[in-house]
Amino acid sequence: MNIPFGSIINLLTELVSTPSHSGEESETAGLIAAFLEKSGVTVERHLNNVWAQSQFFDDRKPTLLLNSHHDTVKPGEGYSFDPYQPFIEDGKLYGLGSNDAGGALVSLIATFLNLYDKTNLPFNLLFAASAEEEISGENGISSILKKIPDPDCAIVGEPTRLRMATAEKGLMVLDCTSKGISGHAARDEGENAIYMAMNDISWFKNYSFEKSSDLLGPVKMTVTGIDAGSQHNVVPDSCRFMVDVRTTDAYDNRETLSIIQNHVHSKVVPRSLRLNSSSIPESHPLVTAGSRMGLDIYGSPTLSDQALINFPSIKLGPGDSARSHTADEYIALAEIKSGIDTYYELINKLETP
Repeated sequence: MNIPFGSIINLLTELVSTPSHSGEESETAGLIAAFLEKSGVTVERHLNNVWAQSQFFDDRKPTLLLNSHHDTVKPGEGYSFDPYQPFIEDGKLYGLGSNDAGGALVSLIATFLNLYDKTNLPFNLLFAASAEEEISGENGISSILKKIPDPDCAIVGEPTRLRMATAEKGLMVLDCTSKGISGHAARDEGENAIYMAMNDISWFKNYSFEKSSDLLGPVKMTVTGIDAGSQHNVVPDSCRFMVDVRTTDAYDNRETLSIIQNHVHSKVVPRSLRLNSSSIPESHPLVTAGSRMGLDIYGSPTLSDQALINFPSIKLGPGDSARSHTADEYIALAEIKSGIDTYYELINKLETP
């Protein structure tokens, strides 16, 4: 079927005008489902996740998943306009979620519908609009992986400036606690937990892991919060600090955690180990097809639903990650058009995955 570009932009406008913070995406899930159903597609839904498969789905063929998310972060305070009142100016559509990841989402929808009834593809197409991506939530894509047909590989739609991310950093958030002994600040007594924590914080700042990833570089650790003490005259006996750790394919999260725990004195507790780094072999048909198109290849420092899927994937889409989570977010209409064209060409160049 041939989906008019104007209808895709209208859908994005509707999505932007409908609040869809992570965990609160019911209305946008309904909009996506209704759009697909109006196009003659049978839709399935679990919680706020929506998916559909191509018309001539054949279990004997491999399956390519087209995935993007429809949840957003909450808007920052710097917006100069209502983030839920989208408008088009100078060829750009402004509003919360337009760039991350509305542009990629509607581009994938257009691509899926344009290929929905093709009989000559050597693989099946499966489209999924997932929830809770911004918080890597339990009710997002991980909740439907056992409900959808098993994908062999995936294109994950995110704003990458139509560069092809073949590797992505993972994430661990660590809660660290340094324990000392309280005492009176006026006397030479106690063990100051802040000073003890400072030694560990210095280690997080300066440590270099032995192995580095070819595409993703080194593991990056950043102390992002600290909390200690409540009275000016009491030596604190506890200091808590938080560390953001961006892992690579050189180590999985458990290996990274073990190295950290062996080097610091503070108690280190990870909030989760499930968001590992991901990568895809250079020889994979998705990568070779993109290379034949001349797409730039890079390693992405930002997290996506790639961290929660256990099959090969690339991250690719219109828009720019630098605009994500910023005030006055926008995406150019020309970027969306290029996104649709790029997805369509990539899929048509793809050999059996």
